[in-house]
Formats: sequence, C-alpha cells, structure tokens
Amino acid sequence: MTVETQAAVPAPTKRREQRESVVIRFAGDSGDGMQLTGMQFTSESALAGNDIGTLPDFPAEIRAPAGTLAGVSGFQLNFSSLEVYTPGDNPDVLVAMNPAALKVNIGDLKPGGILLADQDGFDAGNLKKAGYPTNPLEDGSLAKYQVIVVDMTGMTLKAVDDLKLSNKVASRCKNFFALGLCSWMYSRPIEPTLNWIQDKFKKTPELVEANARVLKTGYHFGETTELFAVQYEVKPARIAPGKYRNVTGNTALALGLLAAAKKAGLPLFLGSYPITPASDILHELAQYKNFGVYTFQAEDEIAGVCSALGASFGGGIGVTTSSGPGIALKQEAINLAVMVELPLVICNIQRGGPSTGLPTKTEQADLYQAIFGRNSDSSLPVLAAATPGDCF
Repeated sequence: MTVETQAAVPAPTKRREQRESVVIRFAGDSGDGMQLTGMQFTSESALAGNDIGTLPDFPAEIRAPAGTLAGVSGFQLNFSSLEVYTPGDNPDVLVAMNPAALKVNIGDLKPGGILLADQDGFDAGNLKKAGYPTNPLEDGSLAKYQVIVVDMTGMTLKAVDDLKLSNKVASRCKNFFALGLCSWMYSRPIEPTLNWIQDKFKKTPELVEANARVLKTGYHFGETTELFAVQYEVKPARIAPGKYRNVTGNTALALGLLAAAKKAGLPLFLGSYPITPASDILHELAQYKNFGVYTFQAEDEIAGVCSALGASFGGGIGVTTSSGPGIALKQEAINLAVMVELPLVICNIQRGGPSTGLPTKTEQADLYQAIFGRNSDSSLPVLAAATPGDCF
C-alpha cells in the first residue's frame, strides 16, 4: 500500500510597502491608556531610527463619564524617514477604541485612511452615548475610509484568560493589543516595549505576563490575519550621530534653565502659580534643590512674577512661568522689570483659545501678546521655540 503525502502550504507572505512618513492617532476613553500607547509607539519609532513629532490630546473634563465625547483622550504621532517639524495634520491611521473616539476624530482622518476600530467598544450603550443612531462601522457612512474592525477587547480577554485576572483588570490590557497590531503594521520593534513592561510592572508579575502576552497577541494577529494584505515600512531618517532622548519641551526648558544657571554660576529661582500646560516646569525644577534651585509656588500670577523679580534684584536668575491668561495678569510686573532694568525670564507655555482658554489644548496663540502686550514703550526680546531642542 502506498500513501501519498502533500507538503504543507506555507502561510502567505504579506506585501511590504515603503512610506516616507506616517501620521497615526490613538483615541479612546481616558481610561483606555491612549497616552501610554502613543508614548510607547513613539519610543519604538525613535529606536527604529525615525524622526518624530508628537501631540498628546487630553480631555479638559476631570473623569468625564466613560464613553462620552467629553472623555475622549488622544495621542498623535508623526514618524518619518525625513526631518519632522510638526506632529502632522490629518492622520493616515486612526485607532478608535469606542464610538465617542470615532466621532471626535473621524473628521480629521484622510480620505482613504485606515480606521482601526475595537469591535467590542461599539455596543448599543456606547453608540447611544456618542449620539450614533446606527453603528457607523456597519451602515456604510465610513465608505471613504479603509475600515478594519478587530475584536481587540475579546482577543485580549482570551489571551489572559488563564491568569485569573478580573474582567476589569484584564480589559485594561487592550491598549497593548492595539500597540502590538500597529507595531506589526509599521514594522516597529516590540522588544523595547516588552522591556518597559517588565520594568514598569515588576512588582506585579501577573500584569507583566498579561500585558506582554497581549502585546504579542496583537503583533501576531497582524502577521496571521487576512484583514491586512500589506505591511508598511518607514526607513530610518538621516540623523546626526549622538545621544538622543525622548523629551518634552517643558522638561527640556527646565533642564536648559538649570544648565544656564550652572554655567553662569548663579542661583536659579522659579516663582510661579500653577497653570496648565506650564506647571510641568515647576514640577521638574522642584526636583533639583541639590543644584541650588529655589522654587516658589505663589498664591497668584502676580506674586509669582514679582517674587522672580525680587530674586533677580538679589543677584539670582529670576524665572516665572505661565500661559496666556496668566501672562495677561503678569504684564504690569513685567513692565516694572523693563522700567527698573532688571533681568527676568518669562516662559509662556501657550494654551489654545482666548480669555482663560483651553487648559488641555495647545496653540501658537500668544506671539503678538509677547511682543506688544505691555503698555507704553516696553519692548522685549522674544525667543519663539519650535522644538524641545530650542527650549533647552
């Protein structure tokens, strides 16, 4: 008797396409981990050699109800083989974890762009909260986009089922599924994220295992599913050799002030009233008391700038920080610095909108205020930073 055998058919190889640059936006509820997802994808892209620009987008409301438009959090990243100057405009890819995230962001997605949606998030309750009478993933209203629906939550729960985590804890891992899937789509290395998970959750071994397992599940889903026929690659940018770090403008500015004070041999004094998005500088410099840094959290904006002016009079480097509304309050004291010819460093970390503005949004809004915002003849040198490197 003879037996005929047939060779196993190998899994089809995905077509690879080159892209010069890609803009991707992660969006979901405040508790969906979109900021963490975006930051880790940024780290992966930086380590892959791409130039990057990022824009985190926080909701203004504190703990807005889950699934509502007011509670949507987002993170946009522009990564490229060319030099990057901005976080990008319209995203090529939108990852939407629920209907509210879709409704807030879909208008920005490029026609023909990729929409990745978590199937489990589009239930009747979430659709109602977002104001959708029907499911947009099924009613044809998104026909001009490449809509890819993936049961991210369901596969996350299945991947960690044997770890005996609560459903709430297990479902929180779904952002790593989205991260793993996007890492596969754009040929990002996931080893740095696995190392980060190991370090971040080392005190809770079951969370290390759960998050690492879900990250790998998302990555391998991209490899094996027929939903994706193409894997993309963004080649490394031409970047001068050297040591690089992922840093925000606020952190870079704080470090720059510290370095300037050390080079000048003068004490550094920061007098400020907390205001978003400038407060990070106060938080950062408060860690460096061992370098002779003095920080003063004032009771209001005027007290902050006047205390910095007093430090300057006493022979130190006087610095105050604020945003547009706070700068408006400080103008008389800034004018005093001009009149009495005392050095003063004013950092305006701009928010969006007039009057009190939008605390969690940024905008290049205050240039004219910085140049012309004081009464009488009170011209000042104004340095408009474009990058974290400029801030330093």
